[in-house]
Amino acid sequence: MSLNVSPASESSTLSTPSKKPIVLTGDRPTGPLHLGHYIGSLKSRVQLQHEASQFLLLADTQAMTDNVGRHQKVTDNVLEVALDYLAVGIDPEKSTIFIQSQVYELYELSMHLLNLVTVSRLERNPTIKEEIRLRGFERDIPAGFLTYPVSQAADITAFKANLVPVGNDQLPMIEQTNELVRRFNHVVGKEILVECKEVLSETGRLPGIDGKAKMSKSLGNSIALGATPDEIKQAVQRMYTDANHLRVDDPGQVEGNVVFDFLDAFEPDRVALEELKQHYRRGGLGDSVLKRRLDGHLQALLEPIRTRRQEWEKERGEVQEILRRGTERARAVAAQTVSEVRGALGLNYFF
Repeated sequence: MSLNVSPASESSTLSTPSKKPIVLTGDRPTGPLHLGHYIGSLKSRVQLQHEASQFLLLADTQAMTDNVGRHQKVTDNVLEVALDYLAVGIDPEKSTIFIQSQVYELYELSMHLLNLVTVSRLERNPTIKEEIRLRGFERDIPAGFLTYPVSQAADITAFKANLVPVGNDQLPMIEQTNELVRRFNHVVGKEILVECKEVLSETGRLPGIDGKAKMSKSLGNSIALGATPDEIKQAVQRMYTDANHLRVDDPGQVEGNVVFDFLDAFEPDRVALEELKQHYRRGGLGDSVLKRRLDGHLQALLEPIRTRRQEWEKERGEVQEILRRGTERARAVAAQTVSEVRGALGLNYFF
């Protein structure tokens, strides 16, 4: 997919009213987005776009850090994730959707920030430590992957974002970003970069349908936003409940029960949900009843998303144009910040 993004120019400058907060968030395009993404961030992004100047990046450069040799997987999914954004209700007139690798200013800003952090500090980042463990890197850590927090800090600071929607597992990234902001401003003696604040989802992280802590397409335990009615129903039927709840009359356990985890996220009637939990705990409530109720909620939620996605799929040329325009606007904003950074470091010279 070639977007032919032109260098930043004044004509492509995006207006970001000072009274509005600035939001930066995004996703690694390694596969279609799923319900975990929706409840964790996408839902809040749809609301935030009406209240803030929002930038959504397709983090293909960062996805390459642990997909060496599988780059086609990343590039193929850039458009797929963009389709998911549009399907859930992201309005390209209110949110700037852009491709990270095409905003070259981010590379320069990353390099300047790398000079302000040590390898040992990067290795202490809890998020990176956990990701290294999950990927089995041990000491064979790709340098690009180790510096992931700095790249993320560059993404945030390039747009002077003060709000960043994240999950609890990403809080160390926000902390490190703010450390770098304070360090840079101290070094240059000016307030150039801006600290940010996390925006946490009201709903906790969704587990996989198999009960594992993380929902992931690669683990086969997720429900894609574009899932068909049959795929949704089958996924709900496969969900773990309580292994000791063998008969309807048996008391059941709510905690650790995946169906209740999902109902916590998607059941709008909170009073009814609490009654279901009490009924399940004392016995007399079958798993099939709960699964039918959850299936109904998920079908209602995903049907319009799936329909909008199918409509956008017929207009892939327009989606590419949305990405081209968004990337051009993003470059204009990032270029302004980088120009300020160069000036503060005395790197403007005679150009």
